[in-house]
Amino acid sequence: MTLSTNAAGEPQGRRRTPVPSPQYVSTGLDVWTMMNQVAASVNAVNLGQGYMSYPPKEFIKRAAQEALVENTHNQYAPPRGRPGLLEQVGIHFANRLARPIDASSELSIHAGANEALLSVFTAFLEHGKGQEVILMEPAFDQYTPNIIMSGGKPVYVPLRVQCADKDPAKDVISSHDWKLDMEELEAAINENTRIIVVNTPHNPVGKVFSREELEQIGAIAARHNLLILADEVYEHLTYGVEHISIATLPGMWERTVTVGSAGKMFGVTGWRVGWSVGPAELIQPTLSAHTRIVFTSNTPLQEGVASAFKLAKENDFLNIQRQEYERRRNRLMAIFDDVGLPYVVPDGAYYLLVNAAAIKIPNDYKFPDFIEERGANFKLVYFFIKEFGVSGIPPTEFYSEPHKHLANDYIRFAFCKTDEGLNEA
Repeated sequence: MTLSTNAAGEPQGRRRTPVPSPQYVSTGLDVWTMMNQVAASVNAVNLGQGYMSYPPKEFIKRAAQEALVENTHNQYAPPRGRPGLLEQVGIHFANRLARPIDASSELSIHAGANEALLSVFTAFLEHGKGQEVILMEPAFDQYTPNIIMSGGKPVYVPLRVQCADKDPAKDVISSHDWKLDMEELEAAINENTRIIVVNTPHNPVGKVFSREELEQIGAIAARHNLLILADEVYEHLTYGVEHISIATLPGMWERTVTVGSAGKMFGVTGWRVGWSVGPAELIQPTLSAHTRIVFTSNTPLQEGVASAFKLAKENDFLNIQRQEYERRRNRLMAIFDDVGLPYVVPDGAYYLLVNAAAIKIPNDYKFPDFIEERGANFKLVYFFIKEFGVSGIPPTEFYSEPHKHLANDYIRFAFCKTDEGLNEA
């Protein structure tokens, strides 16, 4: 039988549907959903995704509750942010960066740090120009899609383990042993490069970049007139080392936008309140992009975060929180000491990279297709969850294809969990 055709030569009577962008046509599971489902299938202890399994402090919850019942806090906030929160973030960064901050021009409030990142990329990248952004791998998995959505091209430079006297497959190493080759970084820059992303404290390695490293990165950025996007959402979670904001270094304020997060600072990731800080000429276009992406951020929770900033000082919250996280970190490291698996001691953030090269998976072990197609690291994490009942995340998800092999032996675990959860693990 011959089908009749229309004027375009297409068969008549056949249903056609709109075609999505290739970037979003995939129906595959994201890594977080995938591993959470695997964990749930065996009732594993979930140390995978970096959400807190305990409630915020009472004074933080109360701040949000009181903000919600105030009638004036239930309508649109100004796109830049509520005055009270701008004031508190300005005070915080005036202390952090040791310089006055003009809250009316050098700050903007965002729907979480991720939207702040997207706003910066949108503001400083142009579609169709082939403009590039340097990412240091492993890199937070939202960077790449945000850059592509903004018309840019991600370029990857990996951190590499450098510890001649130790074997990472057998010995505990430091997050500081993960080094950025500055010559490799500079070689990745060309006339199309626009931005360098600096994530410190680092997810997932836990590396806190030293002053010397930041000075070298800053010098390269200045030499090529690049914007620095400083992702510092874990700024208050460091253990025995100093977090240095690259914007405090000589000549760096003028070319840096620093991004932060109330979710990470106060343990309220679901509130989706973040901020960007920098000179007015960098924040104004970032704010313009934010206004077009979401227009404005959650009003009552902005007020709640403003109150939390004030109350945090009275409660010595940030110091107490750091001590609590350090204790959780040490507890999780002790667990892997007990079973003989080496790891990377994190100087910051709340993740532990465990080297599981010693685990030998039987040759005839059966993996589902959705794991088989993702490669060796996903198989390792799946096996670990299924056989040992503790869930992690495959860190190859934080790498581009050419560099995935650097993480094949590692599993990322999060220690932003209750003592009960860590004890169960």
